[in-house]
Amino acid sequence: MADAASHAQPSGMKRLQGKVAIVTGAGSKGSGVGTGKAIAVRFAQEGASVVLVDRHEDRLAETRGWIEREGGKAAVVVSDLTAPDVNRRIVDEAIGQFGRIDLMVSNAAAYSQAKFLETSPEELRQVVEVNLIAPFLLSQAVIPHMIDAGGGSITYISSILAMRGGGASPYAASKAGLMGLTTSLANTFGTQGIRVNCIAPGMVDTPMRNELIARSGVDPSKIGGSAATSLGVAGDAWDVANAALFLGCDEGSYLTGLLLPVDGGTTTRMG
Repeated sequence: MADAASHAQPSGMKRLQGKVAIVTGAGSKGSGVGTGKAIAVRFAQEGASVVLVDRHEDRLAETRGWIEREGGKAAVVVSDLTAPDVNRRIVDEAIGQFGRIDLMVSNAAAYSQAKFLETSPEELRQVVEVNLIAPFLLSQAVIPHMIDAGGGSITYISSILAMRGGGASPYAASKAGLMGLTTSLANTFGTQGIRVNCIAPGMVDTPMRNELIARSGVDPSKIGGSAATSLGVAGDAWDVANAALFLGCDEGSYLTGLLLPVDGGTTTRMG
């Protein structure tokens, strides 16, 4: 049995020192901090070089600027994740700039507020293409490079809306698909040193959540927030980022195939 010293970080070493990470949906709308932006910044703070992917150039520039102001390294790929050549571009950028791929966090998401009986096939396809097909295909592109690097970590950002009622059906169904993908890949590639896990955030405070609430016209106090949690406090993007960091670093090296709700206990509650 390994002792504690064998898992301890060398003094002064950051938890992702020398690692290369890809984070999709790495920009945030407006002045707030979304989960992708928070994950990218936390990874960089812990020593990773980060490839930032988003379809909004200005949002990527803001995240990259934050990382570089703190002395970190980042590269950007501006693209819609449904574009035909996007996965090749992402991999080429990571290998060309930093020489390897160790970590991938699939965070980018699409959401449709259409009611189930009013959802068109086109709306369903658009949500599934971003939320499930894009992570599937990006994983296909990066896993061979992770194998070459001696292993790696993939983390999918799902949602508790895939586990309980309250979310739009296309979003919930596509996010649930990430859970099945997690289980499959964790078992397929575990012996090659690749760990695959899934985080299911609750209704944490992010620009995307706030925009969806504004569009819905529902009283914000009745959607998520501190009253919905077991802890009595609301979460934010940094809570998700810290969970992703733990799953991706050596301290999480015995965790794979895991579905981790980051929700303050929301999914444990009856009401």
